[in-house]
Amino acid sequence: MSKKTGKQTYQFGNPPKIISTGTVAGPFEGLGPLHEDFDEVLTDPRNNEATFEKAERSMLTKACQLALDHASYSTSEVDLFLAGDLLNQIISANFTAITLGIPFLGLYGACSTAALSLGLGAMLLDGGFAGTVLAATVSHNSTAERQYRYPTEYGGQRRPYQQWTVTGAGAALLGYHGEGPKITAVTFGKVVDLGSKDPLNMGAAMAPAAVDTILQHFADTGWDPKTFDLIVTGDLGKVGFDLCRQELSENGLDLGANFHDCGLLIYDLNKQDVHAGGSGCAASALVVYGHLYKKFQRQEINRLLLVGTGALHSTTSFQQGENIPCIAHAVRIEA
Repeated sequence: MSKKTGKQTYQFGNPPKIISTGTVAGPFEGLGPLHEDFDEVLTDPRNNEATFEKAERSMLTKACQLALDHASYSTSEVDLFLAGDLLNQIISANFTAITLGIPFLGLYGACSTAALSLGLGAMLLDGGFAGTVLAATVSHNSTAERQYRYPTEYGGQRRPYQQWTVTGAGAALLGYHGEGPKITAVTFGKVVDLGSKDPLNMGAAMAPAAVDTILQHFADTGWDPKTFDLIVTGDLGKVGFDLCRQELSENGLDLGANFHDCGLLIYDLNKQDVHAGGSGCAASALVVYGHLYKKFQRQEINRLLLVGTGALHSTTSFQQGENIPCIAHAVRIEA
């Protein structure tokens, strides 16, 4: 029997569990409101490494090891490692895969990588192609700024609508043992391009993709949004989140008070100078694998829809005047 529902959604007959998670946050993220929900908070943004890029790699490796340790698993018990990051050729994930020694599927979904890896991991498990999957992602403010914008040493003035790339890493161990919330459905998004060209205004660029996937998820499933305790977008920030809510409302979908954004949850916008909020792969990874996973464990939430968002441009495409294509993937997680 087909597991596809509607045009873009897959509902799993044997939904896998998120057995355990691991999170590592940067020092600045440790000053935010969710610091108690992270497994480890760095005191040094370089993490005692020679470069920020090596620090990013070490964070991802540590988050993966934490997820394994929390479930008392070894790397030999994991069938597949699904991971990606923001750097060229996903080098943080590639080098981490060397350390772990697990068969590796490298993913590039930009900031949607947490949702993408969860959705693909659940599909592989439900299809019987794996018994245990490790899904992970990472981002670092200093590496992303250096690659996509300006080196931090440059000291360029940031615009009010600009977001702050989250420094952190998150990993989730997926399978059928132990306790943990289940991944029951995924809606894979389409690439949406409405002509945005400003690489500093990621929220506005990604909002239409989030709208497209959210509308498609509810059209495919026929579910009432009110049945969710929380619906969170990945990292739209204040500008993108407001645009997303407005566009959804114009399309007849009012998500009410249970609609939020990971890029707004991870920082205290009144005390931390992040302008429009957080962005980066780690925004949704830290919030979902840290803060929200613990809410599942405490039975404070029972049903979550994660809508990971990502901008799929590169430094080359931007410099050549191309638009910024974006995507969003929705993952339904239930106790």
